[in-house]
Amino acid sequence: MDSRVSELFGGCCRPGGGPAVGGTLKARGAGGSSGCGGPKGKKKNGRNRGGKANNPPYLPPEAEDGNIEYKLKLVNPSQYRFEHLVTQMKWRLQEGRGEAVYQIGVEDNGLLVGLAEEEMRASLKTLHRMAEKVGADITVLREREVDYDSDMPRKITEVLVRKVPDNQQFLDLRVAVLGNVDSGKSTLLGVLTQGELDNGRGRARLNLFRHLHEIQSGRTSSISFEILGFNSKGEVVNYSDSRTAEEICESSSKMITFIDLAGHHKYLHTTIFGLTSYCPDCALLLVSANTGIAGTTREHLGLALALKVPFFIVVSKVDLCAKTTVERTVRQLERVLKQPGCHKVPMLVTSEDDAVTAAQQFAQSPNVTPIFTLSSVSGESLDLLKVFLNILPPLTNSKEQEELMQQLTEFQVDEIYTVPEVGTVVGGTLSSGICREGDQLVVGPTDDGCFLELRVCSIQRNRSACRVLRAGQAATLALGDFDRALLRKGMVMVSPEMNPTICSVFEAEIVLLFHATTFRRGFQVTVHVGNVRQTAVVEKIHAKEPLSSTLLHEWNV
Repeated sequence: MDSRVSELFGGCCRPGGGPAVGGTLKARGAGGSSGCGGPKGKKKNGRNRGGKANNPPYLPPEAEDGNIEYKLKLVNPSQYRFEHLVTQMKWRLQEGRGEAVYQIGVEDNGLLVGLAEEEMRASLKTLHRMAEKVGADITVLREREVDYDSDMPRKITEVLVRKVPDNQQFLDLRVAVLGNVDSGKSTLLGVLTQGELDNGRGRARLNLFRHLHEIQSGRTSSISFEILGFNSKGEVVNYSDSRTAEEICESSSKMITFIDLAGHHKYLHTTIFGLTSYCPDCALLLVSANTGIAGTTREHLGLALALKVPFFIVVSKVDLCAKTTVERTVRQLERVLKQPGCHKVPMLVTSEDDAVTAAQQFAQSPNVTPIFTLSSVSGESLDLLKVFLNILPPLTNSKEQEELMQQLTEFQVDEIYTVPEVGTVVGGTLSSGICREGDQLVVGPTDDGCFLELRVCSIQRNRSACRVLRAGQAATLALGDFDRALLRKGMVMVSPEMNPTICSVFEAEIVLLFHATTFRRGFQVTVHVGNVRQTAVVEKIHAKEPLSSTLLHEWNV
């Protein structure tokens, strides 16, 4: 969505609420201020559908692909028309991998006509019938008045349609959590997933720690996973009303899997492994309001930019600071985001409307970076982050997903366990293809470069049973009595038809962001490629032209 959508929905007052960032509603015609270039003047009677005189508000024309559908009205359709509308909704849900957004009162060319109260009520009733037909629920995100050239108030309504989950086919988004040590990453995740606010002394984070020394020091040193669900009506599903992860999965239409990464500098290699191995859809960069950009914050920001992982920013601990301190931290972040190395457009989220607009723009423009200010102790603005996560659509379209699923199976091995009465279990991400129970795969490479045959006995996603695993999904696979000693992190399980080969020498194009000493031939480095973490030696360097900055040089290694 471009700036015109922000002008219509993001920069106005919610009914009964305070003003959002951006002032009053700008999507107007001759009367009032115009967001479309129209001059100020008196409102004329009668509707000018051509729009030449009064510059009516509009959205970009409807796209054939994607999960956004425009409908002028849906009042008492015939049976044939109703079936056609249901088929259309199935297509939009498929494009959005279970989610679709309907703009009611909008023509296909993007003209914002609006509907009267009765017509809008009848249209929403028809939309509800359509959703029931395909096994989905609808949630009204927001309503706005469009009053150009009209004596009667007319409304535009934005509706989220979300499919009810069926056999573990919920929408799953992975969010990596970055930020400096002591910025409150684990505490925020504990509050979101447990449903209880923190006591100011770190009580909320205790359930997330995996080791005793983490509990004692209060600092994360390993990678942990936490889940937050949303049902088909957009309501939060977490451990406050569910005892197990399996219950959360069964009740959710959308799952957010948080990857809690380490913030301390000595665990930086673990953070890099989490970003490269677990293929997050986006990242949450946490910044403490009282310390600002400090410690590893810049390094984590640079990693997200270098790996092209979209990110949004959360400023935490606002309850500990004065308002001026929070504003200073936000200004500091905005300056960094606007620098030539970032080229981001910061968007401060202060209302529910801003959160909805931010989620849509974040998915469609890689340059938009939403900024939230909240507290895990008082709960201030915590609901805005939940609204953002609920509305956030998948960042890959259905066509890319279908192409990945049609490729041969490739599963990255990130974790290895031994489970009593189950045997050897591996955890990781399916990067391509489809994996089913009983599939015969090969795993490797071993120390001598070979690949060994094995069989997938069972599959679990988010700690609940699953029969089919699709590209992009993370899961654990039970391998029965396969010898664990033959496995190690960084291996891949692939289809035998792939005929995998290995290499010990390769060429890579790199960008040298910062280095304390001389980068030269014979230099020893650690290479992170997907889930592979391997030491290597630079054998030859071919220098190229410098990049946009004299500090950045591009090389062939």
